[in-house]
Amino acid sequence: MEPDSLKQGIRREAESLGFSAVGFARFEQVPGERLETWLKKGYQGKMAYLERNIEKRLDPSRILVDVKTIICVRMDYYRSPDRTASHRFEGVVSRYAVGEDYHFVMEKRLKELLHRIQKVSPITIGKAYVDTGPVLEKYWAAEAGLGWIGKHTNLIAKKAGSWFFLGEILVDAEIEPDHPMADHCGSCTRCIEACPTQAIVEPYVLDGRRCISYLNIELREDIPVQLRPLVGNLVFGCDICQEVCPWNSEPAHSDYEGFGSSSQAMDLREMARLTPDKFSEVFRRTPLKRAKWRGLLRNVATAMGNSGDGEMIPELKLLLRCGDEMVERHAAWALEQLGTPEALAVLKDAEDG
Repeated sequence: MEPDSLKQGIRREAESLGFSAVGFARFEQVPGERLETWLKKGYQGKMAYLERNIEKRLDPSRILVDVKTIICVRMDYYRSPDRTASHRFEGVVSRYAVGEDYHFVMEKRLKELLHRIQKVSPITIGKAYVDTGPVLEKYWAAEAGLGWIGKHTNLIAKKAGSWFFLGEILVDAEIEPDHPMADHCGSCTRCIEACPTQAIVEPYVLDGRRCISYLNIELREDIPVQLRPLVGNLVFGCDICQEVCPWNSEPAHSDYEGFGSSSQAMDLREMARLTPDKFSEVFRRTPLKRAKWRGLLRNVATAMGNSGDGEMIPELKLLLRCGDEMVERHAAWALEQLGTPEALAVLKDAEDG
């Protein structure tokens, strides 16, 4: 099959599989100075996996020896939730995490797309990735014309916003590349100004150690005390920088019911009572499983402390004796934050007992 007809065929197949857009980038070695500087500053925090396989991240030929083209796909996930958190007992879950785990959804479709490519071009060799391999997905998506990397470091598409997932297929076929999209952030700094923890230290540079999504998902240790009040009631992820972005005023909607088909609000009291087994049962095929039981309950305790509501005390009392030291420390902090006589009495009883 000729390269041009292969390209058009891939576009058709990608669309039939539910991908919102597809773009093509020519293989090249990635300039490494920006990534290396970011890592040297320690902005990756405890995400040690970002420090591994640097050579592969910067040179895709170390992943697929004869790679010629990186096929990049976009899958929208924005679906208007039933409602967002509005009650004092509720915590907020990032929009992407409300429904099914996108890794399962995207990986299945990407593998099928690669299979279809190989049916019409049997000699083609390829490898597919969804956010888990050593591939700089936002860089390649930008090179493939799917959008531009905004000041908050998320990819933005001009007519779709930024509520989407990305996936890549590396192939050894030569396919005409698409053109990168121009940066349309202009002088806007809404994302920088809105970030509660000031994680966007300058335009296009994110200090991951301060990002709320890092603090309540990636970090396996205690949330730094000085940052806990800034996390508010966000129990998994954070969408603030995307919510304030003008390009998300009219976002592209997903027609896949598995994404965001329920409320972003979760009852903090119910989550505080989750056992490890119940956590695994409820969140087994959702993104929330990444936080693990102890991480989610740590986040719940933090949100309870930030609620200012003394009615959280019974659940915090349970968390104070849950058997996990990290969760217990955050429950103790939350009681101190509430600061009512009842909360302080519960804390003193625990310390004495």
